[in-house]
Amino acid sequence: HLLPATHMLSKASLRFAFKTRQRALATKGRLFNPVIQNAISRGLSSGFQGFEDGVERDSVTVAVPATSANMGPGFDTIGMALNVWNTMTVERSEKLQIYVKGEGSGKVPIDDSNLVVFGVKTAFEQAGLEMPKLRFKCHNRIPFARGLGSSSAGIVAGLLAGLALSGTRVPVWGHETFLQLACGIEGHPDNVAPAIYGGIQLGMHTGDRWLSSRVTTPHGLQAIVFIPESIGETKVARAVLPETLTYEEAVFNISRASFLVNALNTGNLADLKYATQDALHQPQRSVQFPHMKPVIEAAMDAGAHCAYLSGAGPSILALTSSAAGDVFTQRAEERNEQAVADAMAKAAEAVGAPGRIFITEPTQRGAHVVSAIPSFSDKGRIHLFREGGEV
Repeated sequence: HLLPATHMLSKASLRFAFKTRQRALATKGRLFNPVIQNAISRGLSSGFQGFEDGVERDSVTVAVPATSANMGPGFDTIGMALNVWNTMTVERSEKLQIYVKGEGSGKVPIDDSNLVVFGVKTAFEQAGLEMPKLRFKCHNRIPFARGLGSSSAGIVAGLLAGLALSGTRVPVWGHETFLQLACGIEGHPDNVAPAIYGGIQLGMHTGDRWLSSRVTTPHGLQAIVFIPESIGETKVARAVLPETLTYEEAVFNISRASFLVNALNTGNLADLKYATQDALHQPQRSVQFPHMKPVIEAAMDAGAHCAYLSGAGPSILALTSSAAGDVFTQRAEERNEQAVADAMAKAAEAVGAPGRIFITEPTQRGAHVVSAIPSFSDKGRIHLFREGGEV
C-alpha cells in the first residue's frame, strides 16, 4: 500500500476531493455551492505530492488549538490561534468507538458523522488506504458551537491523526497540502489555517489553491473571551448576511483589514480600536446576538484595545496587551484583563445573556502530535522533543 514519493494527485483523487467537500457540507448542514466546489477542486489539483514514511502507527495523540476567525473586518480571511486545546488519542481497534469528555460531551455525534472521523478517513484516502477500525478518545476544552473553531479543530485533529497513523507525510512549501485538505472540508481558511500553523494567519484562494501567510503577533497580547450559554450555528449566522454589498461597505472593510494587519505587524495597538470595525457581518448578526454591542462597548470602556464577534458567534473576544510574565507574579495594577472580563460579564448579564469568561492568549503553535506508538524518535540516536515531552 505504499505510494512512491513522486505520486501526484490522480483524477480519482480529485473526484474524492469533490465528494469530500459535498459530504462535509452535508454533515455540517450547509448548502453546496458549485462555484466553491470548482475552486476547491482547483486547489487540490495544483500538483502537490504526498509520500509515506513507511511507518503505520498503532496509536497517536494530537493537540489542536482553538481559533478566533474574522477578527472584525477579515471575514473568511483572518484568524488567530488561542491557547485553549482539544486533545485526541486515536488507536486501532476492533470496531469504531468514540468517547468524548469535556466541551460538547453528549452533543457531538459519536458515529462516523463526527468531523474527527471524517478527517481521519480523508487522510487515509489521501494516502490510498482504507481507514481501519479505530477508537477515538477526545478531551475537548474548546467550547462547542460558540465561534471558537470547534469544527475546524475536529477537522484538523482528524487529518493530523490520520496522516500520522497511516505513515503519510505531505509537502508544505509551495503546496500546503494539509491546508488544501482542511479547506476542502471546511470551505474557508480563517479557522483551519491558524489551527494548523498557530499564530495569526491570513488565508485566501489564488484561483488554483489555498494560500496562507503569518502575521506578527505582538508580545503580551491577552485574549478575554465572553462565551454565552447559548450556542451559535454557522449556517444560521451566514443566512442573515446580504447577497450584495455596496462600494462604501467594501471600502470600509478593506481599509479596516489593512489597518488591522499593519497594527499587528508594527505593534501599533492603538489602531486596533478602529481596525477591528466591520460592515460586512457584525452589524447584520447583532440582531441574532443582542449581547454583542453591549459587551463590545463594555470591553472597550474597561480598557481593551479592541473587541469583536469571534467567528460566527456568539462569543465576543477582546484584546489587551498588559501581560509581561506570569499572571501570578506580575503586579495586578499593571494588568487589566480581569477588569475587562468583569465588565464584559456584567454587560452580558444586563441584557439577559449569561455566560462565562476565558482569559487566555494567542499561541504561536498549531496542531501537533503529542505522542505516538511507534514513536517518531529513533531511541538509539535521535530523540524528538516537543513542548510537553518526547514524541
